[in-house]
Amino acid sequence: MTSGLAAPTALELAAAIRQGDVLPTQVAQQALERARLLGPQVGAFVELTPELALEQASATQRLLRTSTERLLGTGTAGSGEAGALPPFAGVPVGIKDLSLVAGVPTRFGSAALPPLVPEFDDGAVTLLRRAGCVIVGKTSTPELGLPCYTEPETGPPARTPWDLTRSAGGSSGGSAAAVAAGIVPVALGSDGGGSIRIPASACGLVGLKPTRGRISWGPHGVDRAGLASLGVLTRDVRDTAAFLDVLAAPWLGDQFLLPRPRTSYLDACERHPGRLRIGLLTRPVIADARVHPACLEAVRITAEALEAMGHVVEPVAPPVAVERWDPFRVLWSVGAASVPVPPEAEPGLVPLTRWLRDQGRRWSGVDYANAIADSQLLARDVAEAWAGFDVIVCPTLAQPPAPVGALRNDADPAADFAAQTEFTPWTSLWNLTGAPSVSLPLHWARPVPSTGPAGPPAPVGELPIGVMLGARSGQEEVLLALAARLEDALPWRHRRPPVW
Repeated sequence: MTSGLAAPTALELAAAIRQGDVLPTQVAQQALERARLLGPQVGAFVELTPELALEQASATQRLLRTSTERLLGTGTAGSGEAGALPPFAGVPVGIKDLSLVAGVPTRFGSAALPPLVPEFDDGAVTLLRRAGCVIVGKTSTPELGLPCYTEPETGPPARTPWDLTRSAGGSSGGSAAAVAAGIVPVALGSDGGGSIRIPASACGLVGLKPTRGRISWGPHGVDRAGLASLGVLTRDVRDTAAFLDVLAAPWLGDQFLLPRPRTSYLDACERHPGRLRIGLLTRPVIADARVHPACLEAVRITAEALEAMGHVVEPVAPPVAVERWDPFRVLWSVGAASVPVPPEAEPGLVPLTRWLRDQGRRWSGVDYANAIADSQLLARDVAEAWAGFDVIVCPTLAQPPAPVGALRNDADPAADFAAQTEFTPWTSLWNLTGAPSVSLPLHWARPVPSTGPAGPPAPVGELPIGVMLGARSGQEEVLLALAARLEDALPWRHRRPPVW
């Protein structure tokens, strides 16, 4: 990303900018150049914001110059005033096109809806601006963020930079593609059923879904059914922790007020988590899915690493029967149906969106209320079933990154939805319970592709295989401490995708 740093993390890049090794305007220009060059290949962006990015970078440059002049004038270089700079001054970011950026069109991944040009930022975007981040563009998402693939009508599909024939996942697929391709070190996403962790697995990234309410939807948004959480996609654990410190700020009127970390989430990465009891889950929870051998191998290798650290690892069974997941189906479809869509735009929605909205309209108010209650009972039953464990480890996905178009089925949206649940048979459990979970790129494999009607398959390169760690509600510090130790034991930052 910069001439002096090879694939820096956000923390490394912020330090380089602060020290004067690179200029914010140079960093912004290079990010925009990479976005123009690589963005279309991986389907990362729906819209770039060069004027906004360069304006923000120039303002950061002036702030740095003023800070330096003050320090030199007082002879106190390196003392407290430099610390007053925003923590990520000049660091470029991408914003998922479900979040509002003032003055920038938001399309919500839909070609059927008229673009919304908001007059204000969403709360998370406000916090990223306050942290000094430079917004280079809106990242691609599928229509309304509903499927676990990113193949919108508004642009090309989001592809994993590790294999351009395969999907970057969804619904934060554009954000994941932008980070994995080295365009930006961090991008904002959201996760209602795995939409941060799924693309993290497909793209070889870190993706954390925090505890419900940890990152507020305020001051303009609401929590609705409580399935979705905001978060970021990054290339390493410490960046994820540092941005959780930025985003976990309350707004007036929040319903969830969770305890703050002892010091910071970034600091938690440097602490030893203690000797943990860890449950190893390999059986699917929400669907009767076939699990690829590479995904099972990933958790086996992870378990060995955890045992080598001194943790106790024991196999666990799914905490509840498959049918207990049914409240998610109700909440997800009612959520789709509740999105305000002009009647004239409804026929232009993609088949899956129309099918989900139709399903949502069929549920009564009593059905919806019962689904809320059932999801709360599910959270209690899962907590009781796994009460003896500090962390649960399982594959993030049942399969390696899916070929583009393999899950989408416009002719049969019900089959499309079923295929998605089989591809992601663990992630949405953590949305229903509200507990935190993170996907880490702990394994890499060369899956053998099946021969299609066009003849022998093309060779498959090494693909990332994510492993998911989940903890009890509010235990992000334990999760991040353990994730940081795993990053040290099974490092991944030395790897580069072919598209870089």
